[in-house]
Amino acid sequence: MRHFGHIAPEVRQRLFHREPCSFSADSSPSLLAAALGATLYSPATRPRLADDILKQAGRGVISMVLCLEDSIDDAEVVGAEENLVRQFADLADRTDRTDLAERSGADGEGAQPPLLFIRVRSPEQITDLAARLGPGIRLLSGFVLPKFTEERGVAFLESLAAAEAATGRRLFAMPVLESPELLHLESRAETLAGIARTVDKYRERVLALRLGVTDFCSAYGLRRPPHMTAYDVHIVASVIADVVNRLGRADGTGFTVTGPVWEYFRVQERMFKPQLRRSPFLEGRAEELRQALIEHDIDGLLREIELDRANGLLGKTCIHPSHVLPVHALSVVTHEEFSDAEDILRPERDGGGVLRSAYTNKMNEVKPHRAWAERTLRRAEVFGVAREDIGFVELLSAGLGG
Repeated sequence: MRHFGHIAPEVRQRLFHREPCSFSADSSPSLLAAALGATLYSPATRPRLADDILKQAGRGVISMVLCLEDSIDDAEVVGAEENLVRQFADLADRTDRTDLAERSGADGEGAQPPLLFIRVRSPEQITDLAARLGPGIRLLSGFVLPKFTEERGVAFLESLAAAEAATGRRLFAMPVLESPELLHLESRAETLAGIARTVDKYRERVLALRLGVTDFCSAYGLRRPPHMTAYDVHIVASVIADVVNRLGRADGTGFTVTGPVWEYFRVQERMFKPQLRRSPFLEGRAEELRQALIEHDIDGLLREIELDRANGLLGKTCIHPSHVLPVHALSVVTHEEFSDAEDILRPERDGGGVLRSAYTNKMNEVKPHRAWAERTLRRAEVFGVAREDIGFVELLSAGLGG
């Protein structure tokens, strides 16, 4: 799989100075953590879940979470678990047929599944589901652990280790930081310290940390409107800052922390496609599309994605397919960012110093900007580097099939 792998190779060549790399569920944890991108959540109750997964993979989705927790009613859990087992069996069978067809030189059935995770409610569900999935376990990359604290997290992670040992399958954890103890000022420092102790102890199993901003808002009866970002809600922004401060450091002790969910959506693809049909490069209509994005409630999402990255977050939780392409398009490294990062990391710069950027619009300080440059090149590896004249609108247009 690869980001933007759903668009034609000749279009990718016109868009990218350096194309996104290929990777698989067996790639290194550091690469997979950077490559998660827009992680699309889906209730585990969906009756055609296998079809949905392959459909979204064909549209560029790289990671999905199949949810047994807040997205379904308490009374639906048993049926949702049974549905997951059936859908994984169906997905495994279809994937086997696709692999066989490709090896024989015939056309396969379609896209391969993305990285798949199950969001559970209890530690016991991890070992139970891992056993019940049978051969379908090979399509599972791990579990999402809700309301993660030190007290709750150890049991989840021990169950994950047991499931991994029993199945022989490498399984990752993605803890969700969303508990009231983390939000409340009087308990935040100790809760963060406990989370840090826990994820550090199980570091090899923790792929990324996710932020549950909806739960944070719920604790105070808040809900941000579509023209505001999570960073405009100060009580939420303060938690994000503290999580990154404690758990997102660039000194080798940190983890990938992903951006919060954006709750609002309209079906942008249907609205924008008529505007994109004439050319993937819009023939001068970029401003027209930019205005359409603003008018259709996506401007807040775009600002929040930019603020996520400015605040040290990578990737984003998504609850609607229309959010995926904007997240991925804004994750592509610009040619200017790439140029700066490469200049900073040249071997002859190891001693430090200051240099003028190739774009002659800024000064790059080698030592202070080194960690930024390293992170930028990792993002460039998985999301690619745009050509000098290519921006967000062109990437979005191509992704929508314009």
